[in-house]
Amino acid sequence: MQSYWKRNLRILFILLGIWFAVSYLCGILLVEELNRFMLGGFKLGFWFAQQGAIYFFVLIIFAYVWLMNRLDREFDVHED
Repeated sequence: MQSYWKRNLRILFILLGIWFAVSYLCGILLVEELNRFMLGGFKLGFWFAQQGAIYFFVLIIFAYVWLMNRLDREFDVHED
């Protein structure tokens, strides 16, 4: 069971790292460099700060659910 929690934490930290990179790095630190590119008529840095981080956060939630369901089945701790 300890390996289950280790893998759970690894998944969690990887997904939080992606969230940090998208929201903080792309939305704040790299905004000037990203603003040289356009996405849907908006500067890319602005898009990441206003909408992109939210889209990525929703995708991360779905990825976490999918990965945890797979991990639960692998360790036979699933509910169904």
